[in-house]
Amino acid sequence: MTLPTGVLPSQTISEMVESGAITIAAPLLTGQVQPASLDLRLGTVAYRIRASFLPGHGTPVADRLDDFTMHQIDLTNGAVLEKGCVYLVPLMEGLSLPEGITAVANAKSSTGRLDLLTRCVTDGGTEFDRIPAGYSGPLYAEICPRSFSVLVRPGMRLNQIRFRNGQSILDDAALRALHAAETLVNGEPVISDGLGFSVDLRLSGTDLVGYRAKPHTGVIDLDRIGAYDPAEFWEEIRTDKGRIILDPGAFYILVSQEAVHIPPAYAAEMAPYLAMVGEFRVHYAGFFDPGFGHAAVGGSGARGVLEVRCHEAPFVLEHGQVVGRLIYEKMAERPETLYGADLASNYQGQGLKLSKHFK
Repeated sequence: MTLPTGVLPSQTISEMVESGAITIAAPLLTGQVQPASLDLRLGTVAYRIRASFLPGHGTPVADRLDDFTMHQIDLTNGAVLEKGCVYLVPLMEGLSLPEGITAVANAKSSTGRLDLLTRCVTDGGTEFDRIPAGYSGPLYAEICPRSFSVLVRPGMRLNQIRFRNGQSILDDAALRALHAAETLVNGEPVISDGLGFSVDLRLSGTDLVGYRAKPHTGVIDLDRIGAYDPAEFWEEIRTDKGRIILDPGAFYILVSQEAVHIPPAYAAEMAPYLAMVGEFRVHYAGFFDPGFGHAAVGGSGARGVLEVRCHEAPFVLEHGQVVGRLIYEKMAERPETLYGADLASNYQGQGLKLSKHFK
């Protein structure tokens, strides 16, 4: 398979399934192949483990399970993954990557908005979510519910994987040129090792600026869409001062000030800004597909939802503070499907928005 440099599009991902470069334990589901990524499905069993771990060079994950497994859970009829616990779930997808093709995984948007830490683990892995060229073996999801206990079943899609041939990240000069041609964000762009984005704490027409997860709540069934009252799970964060104080250990849903566009020939990944601007994390779910918020699919920009967890000490977050950056990459070719145009895309044109499970 000879491929151009860049992020592989939906049609190439489908070809990789057909060729066996992506192995599947069950036929793909409708919508599982996204414009620039593949959703990964939970298998039929979960292992409750004592602690998160990486297997290390040359060691299969299965060889380490005896060291860390507390008990095994059958997911066939649904099972609750409890808040504060760590689980490892074999996925229905595996890989037999050609040389030159690397992969990176990330949580899906709804997963991140539930504070459901989900990372991909591979045999011989020395880091989460990064899969080297030529990897052949199974994939596992490490799942740690941080704010809410969740009910899961086989086939649920909590994380996704993106494939790359070589590297095609845009440097700052190329990013400025693309913004001049395509208007990547409204307003003046902050371009420095990526496209910076800031937090919006002065939303138009309202003093509601975000949500904070409540500490003691019920279980969320991940199959139930639009089913839950937000007030049972979230506290509203309201202010007219343009600032809030983040509490250590608390989880917040906020929104970017910028409306983001991802042109059809590009993809983007959200990355932290700099540790020195504050000890907090601004995302779990980091993939932005081609067409997100873009005029080519009827969009006028879409805000980036920020999944924020503060560390160590209380921190004052100010309106307009730069908290993260988008790293843009070229696609190997334009996807046959675009986010928001050909798919049932939950978050196209979004503003401040909780996950799809809430009314």
